[in-house]
Amino acid sequence: MQDDLGKLVLRLTVGALLLLHGVHKMLTGIAPIEAMVVARHLPQALAYGVYVGEIIAPVMVMLGIFARIGAGLIVVNMVMAVVLAGLPDIAHLGPSGGYALELEAFYLFGAVAIALLGAGRLSLAGGRWN
Repeated sequence: MQDDLGKLVLRLTVGALLLLHGVHKMLTGIAPIEAMVVARHLPQALAYGVYVGEIIAPVMVMLGIFARIGAGLIVVNMVMAVVLAGLPDIAHLGPSGGYALELEAFYLFGAVAIALLGAGRLSLAGGRWN
């Protein structure tokens, strides 16, 4: 039971904290992300994937419905975030001494852990992808 409780805490932490970023983007728009995507000569429509990676996927993870797939979507979202905005800081420390991309790393590796561990028994669905 402790393992399942630990998985639930991990899912709720990663999912809820990332979902807040997605809600912010829903409220303020994704124009800055669209600009970054277009600046790299990628299709502008690709920017809308942020809604999948920061709203749909976190809800999947938190509820434990296809949690492994949701976690995979978060991984893709965070890799894109680092590629689009974080590459200049990938090997740097921030002003307070921590890793410059620690937030991105937290979401990325938290999602990797969820994808590997699965949702556990304290989820709304079972099966291979959970």
